[in-house]
Amino acid sequence: MPTIYPLIMGRRAMLATEHYLSASAGARIFAGGGNAIDAAVAATFVEGVVNPHMHTIGGEAPMLIYSASARRVVAINGNMMAPERATIAHYLSLGIELIPAAGLLAAGVPAAFDALVTALRDFGTRSLANVLEPALELAGDGFPMHLGLSGGAGGPADAAAGPGASIRSNAERFLTKWPSSGRVYLPDGKVPRPGSVLKNPALANFFKRVLDAESAAKNRGREAGLDAARERFYRGDIAREIVAWSDANGGLLAASDLARFTARTESPVSADYRGVTVFKCGPWSQGPVFLQQLKLLQGFDLAAMGHNSADYIHAVIEAAKLSFADREAYYGDPEFIDVPLAGLLSDRYAAIRRELIDSGRASMDQRPGDPIAMRALRDGPAAGARPWGVGTIHVTAADRASNMIAVTASGGWIPSSPVIDALGFPLGTRMQTFYLDARHPNALEPGKRPRTTLSPSLAMVKGKPYLAFGTPGGDQQDQWTLQFFLNVVEFGMDLQAAIEAPKFSTPHFPSTFYPHDSYPGLLRIEDRVPAIVRDALAARGHKIEVRPPWSEGHVLAVQIDTKTGVLAGGADPRGQAAPVMPAHVIGW
Repeated sequence: MPTIYPLIMGRRAMLATEHYLSASAGARIFAGGGNAIDAAVAATFVEGVVNPHMHTIGGEAPMLIYSASARRVVAINGNMMAPERATIAHYLSLGIELIPAAGLLAAGVPAAFDALVTALRDFGTRSLANVLEPALELAGDGFPMHLGLSGGAGGPADAAAGPGASIRSNAERFLTKWPSSGRVYLPDGKVPRPGSVLKNPALANFFKRVLDAESAAKNRGREAGLDAARERFYRGDIAREIVAWSDANGGLLAASDLARFTARTESPVSADYRGVTVFKCGPWSQGPVFLQQLKLLQGFDLAAMGHNSADYIHAVIEAAKLSFADREAYYGDPEFIDVPLAGLLSDRYAAIRRELIDSGRASMDQRPGDPIAMRALRDGPAAGARPWGVGTIHVTAADRASNMIAVTASGGWIPSSPVIDALGFPLGTRMQTFYLDARHPNALEPGKRPRTTLSPSLAMVKGKPYLAFGTPGGDQQDQWTLQFFLNVVEFGMDLQAAIEAPKFSTPHFPSTFYPHDSYPGLLRIEDRVPAIVRDALAARGHKIEVRPPWSEGHVLAVQIDTKTGVLAGGADPRGQAAPVMPAHVIGW
């Protein structure tokens, strides 16, 4: 079946990103001799310039990397951290029962810069000056505004760009409440039109400052230079400016919070499915929920059901409900809580939980299980979604040497908090995902990292790197990417066909984000799924919400053929159709 975007194939380099300018930045690094990690880091820095409604360097950047030289997969915990002053008691003393979605009260230590520098230092080959050059140029010289960022001229296109995402939808706030954001994103006090050139001189100067630190230490080697850039950000004058901005705007950050922060390199979690080993970040992310869904679905003959049949969609959605109920009940920062991950990912637990799926009826309940006692349902009530909105990018790359990387970066969105005048980026507000209930596994504690929806994926076959993929989408990430993965593994689709196939999702469970709403039984499904299938699902009790034809997912993926070594890449046309982000693939 023909696709809207072509499947890109090559032998040397492959990169998929959420903007053509970030893809071209990665291609420059590849052409200069860099590897997949170098290219992805460069592209992610550019994403923070050209898609600031999705991500900036003030946010987070979890990632998975296959290192060809080390012959192993690692996870980089690029998740933000709560300040020492961020306690449940403090928020309750302010009369706050839910941490707000916007403003400095939800801001923690920015993690993306450290995560990217760590990836570059440990698995890349280039200097920071080399990989930052494209982002520096675009911030300083400017880039042509795209429709997803500007918001167009209002009307349907602007609405499709996502609630609260575009410059247009935030113009009044930037003009009246956040003038520092207005100075960057409302030149002459007006919403910039698509095609107009947008500059961010403060951000360009920030880049120059970290590069000055690197240059001053370059005589001690590449790693020392990268460490010096990181030191200036987290312990030097840049850190002091971040803290001063936080103080001036009601935030809780202190110099000691930034000084003790570090992005952690960790072992990922994994599970096997039909001969493919899938790797995810730990339970500080929602990543293991992807693996739990696979474990449940192993007990069904999905291929025999037929792609996007009523039986297939029902099985996938019901498995998601059970898996996300466990996410809500058990997932959190494993440095602070004991997550029973071995039980959650065991075959025995999956078999017990699978029995709860009624093939003829949609569940309306939140049903966490008990992976410790190995019971299908745990005692007591379930732990207590709004639409996912927008605010994440994905970058994924592979090279001829079989290095592979998946970066799902987010936070520091321009609608979330005001731009720091001296630095050109806002702070992220992911602390909104914490609960102010000490009994919850994702309860706020000083120094804790909030459970994040950011969920890159990497897969291997017989010890060889095979797939790297991811998507924006909050709670929907591990639903949309699961469908992509099943399209490839169960139904034999190529990457692009698997990405473009009609998709669906459910907000049945409590949303990660403020105000943590849930919509039991709701099934969002693109209208390209035939009405006869939608009607059959409704007859089983699903509450059907028919969505526009290109609205569910923004998946990007790269692949290495484990027999021929041919590289392939795919990008989702939904980002351009919305419009939100003009996704792109470059490979050769």
